[in-house]
Amino acid sequence: MATIGFAVNFWAWALISPLGPLFRTTGSIGTLSESDVALLVAVPVVVGSLGRIIVGGLTDRYGGRVMFPVVTGVTIVPILFISFFALDSYNLLLVGGFFLGIAGTAFAVGVPFVNAWFPPEKRGLAIGIFGAGMGGTAISALTTVKLTDNVGAKSPFLITAGVLASYAIAAWLIMRDAPGRVVPTTSLMSRISANARLPITWQASLLYAVAFGGYVAFSVYLPAYLKAAHQLTPADAANRMAGFVLVAVVMRPVGGWLADRFGAIPVLATGFGIVVVCAGISAGTPPLEGIGTVAFLAMAAALGSGSGATFALIAKVTDPSRVGGVTGLVGAAGGLGGFVPPLIMGYVYGRTDSYAIGLWMLSATAVVALLLSVTIVRRTAIQGEATR
Repeated sequence: MATIGFAVNFWAWALISPLGPLFRTTGSIGTLSESDVALLVAVPVVVGSLGRIIVGGLTDRYGGRVMFPVVTGVTIVPILFISFFALDSYNLLLVGGFFLGIAGTAFAVGVPFVNAWFPPEKRGLAIGIFGAGMGGTAISALTTVKLTDNVGAKSPFLITAGVLASYAIAAWLIMRDAPGRVVPTTSLMSRISANARLPITWQASLLYAVAFGGYVAFSVYLPAYLKAAHQLTPADAANRMAGFVLVAVVMRPVGGWLADRFGAIPVLATGFGIVVVCAGISAGTPPLEGIGTVAFLAMAAALGSGSGATFALIAKVTDPSRVGGVTGLVGAAGGLGGFVPPLIMGYVYGRTDSYAIGLWMLSATAVVALLLSVTIVRRTAIQGEATR
């Protein structure tokens, strides 16, 4: 149920992304620059990311059984607003996208909910399976443009609203919090402050900003990139983005499982090493028929497995009663990591007609994450597991 909830909320969270290139091509909401499109698709990301800090703390207090229906139900409101009022206005789309970001906070509900149901040696795989719900973005990529072209501009939003309403009701009726769940008694702000001071919080935040942030950045911006750099149609670009998402989704539970068996640090180090190489290759804009596609799919696999390994690490070294709060902070960092690259890519492309600089920056960032993983984070993992 948690994985389904994550998927349908991420489906909603990513509704605007596939439409960005379409809006620019048709001019239906005015003449848009590459930076305008980047901002439009990035706004839900940053709101969903920052909102995780609060939602994660609330989940520690009230549990996933309450928070999943609440987050899902509230998300219906901006979807209906966009459908009926914002599809012909760039400014109103920004407003609707801002509140659509609420859907992205579902991640901070699911991790502590799932974590509480499993023993430490199985949490990496369990949370990885939950994390596969991020494939909801693939549903959006595969259906949004097709529904818009063939059924009508409102159809993807109305269908998603119906699915969210059905899930909210089912979650309220079916879901139950794990027996023996420890409910914190201190205030939300004091818990956020205490969790922020944990070494694992800021270390995992940096790693997740690269791993999941890279995934989010590609999932929201890849259609625009493929259209501009490789002259693909909006539908073809959305389909290829869905393939990228699918690989990352499949590899997330694999990354959690590998972390359970071999440790999170080797999985993270390997993943970031792959990103270093493949981002450098992609900076040369190789043809998609061959090495270009291989490089992007390898990055998808690396980023997906790295995302799964990050939360396997958190589950092993964090007290269960604090997992929601830590998840909220780390999840916020991951989402913010996805907010910045589309803006940088759009800015750089607008001035150079090239994405090479942005991709080289990704490669350099992955180098930093790789070094952090094998030094400071490794020490924290050893110390944390020794005290558990």
